[in-house]
Amino acid sequence: TIYGGAKAHLRAIHEQLLTAMAELGEFETAAKKTYISYRHKKQFTMICPATNTRVEVGLNIKNLAAHERLNALPAGQMCQFKVKLTTPDEVDEELLNWIRQAYEAAGG
Repeated sequence: TIYGGAKAHLRAIHEQLLTAMAELGEFETAAKKTYISYRHKKQFTMICPATNTRVEVGLNIKNLAAHERLNALPAGQMCQFKVKLTTPDEVDEELLNWIRQAYEAAGG
């Protein structure tokens, strides 16, 4: 499991994201070795416990407006942006809006 040992407490952030993402509609879940990919025709987001204190949400969408929470990734990556989360409280409407945009761009 990707949330074993010292990362176990981060599962609450992931579960908060999944609860909110359920409102988007149907999507597929693909567990990988170090992250979980979510697809709607194509991948729209990925969630991974990046460190023992942080979960990262990768967003597969182009053309998001610059924002201090959005970290742009180099070209050629699976996702164009990532958002770092350390508590479930950071799963807010702003982040969910970005995930919703990525979902819709992936064929939603």
